[in-house]
Amino acid sequence: MKKDIHPKDYRLVVFKDMSNDYAFLSKSAIQTKETVLWEDGKEYPLVKLEISHTSHPFYTGKMKLIDTAGRVDKFKSRYQKHISQNDTSK
Repeated sequence: MKKDIHPKDYRLVVFKDMSNDYAFLSKSAIQTKETVLWEDGKEYPLVKLEISHTSHPFYTGKMKLIDTAGRVDKFKSRYQKHISQNDTSK
């Protein structure tokens, strides 16, 4: 193995999923500016995550639509117009 390629500053870090406030403590060498008080009363560096296994649709089985600028609503309204025009059962 090559020498001196791995970081030497591994320490305990809190990773927090900002979408549901789930947090876990793990070892990492990531650099952070924020800290948080953990359950054991000690202060640890904080890494904020947008998504984790507790909020990802693959693991939760729930689809979560992130609507940016009303795109989903626009698509649904256009699709609904198409369905109602081609519906012969009415």
